[in-house]
Amino acid sequence: MSSVSPTVVNNAASAGSGTVQSAAAISVLKKAMDAQASTANQLIQSLPQPALATSGKVGTQVNAYA
Repeated sequence: MSSVSPTVVNNAASAGSGTVQSAAAISVLKKAMDAQASTANQLIQSLPQPALATSGKVGTQVNAYA
């Protein structure tokens, strides 16, 4: 899984506001965060969904899977 590098975060935070360097650093940071979010979403989607309970007192009245 990819992660946002501390260097990218530091560069985005330390760049002067309103500069081309600042805009580029923020753009790189956003792209890195989007890539990380996409990877996390793919991992979540790949998890198997648990089977619902069909008997017993627990899990047969309310489907509380989130």
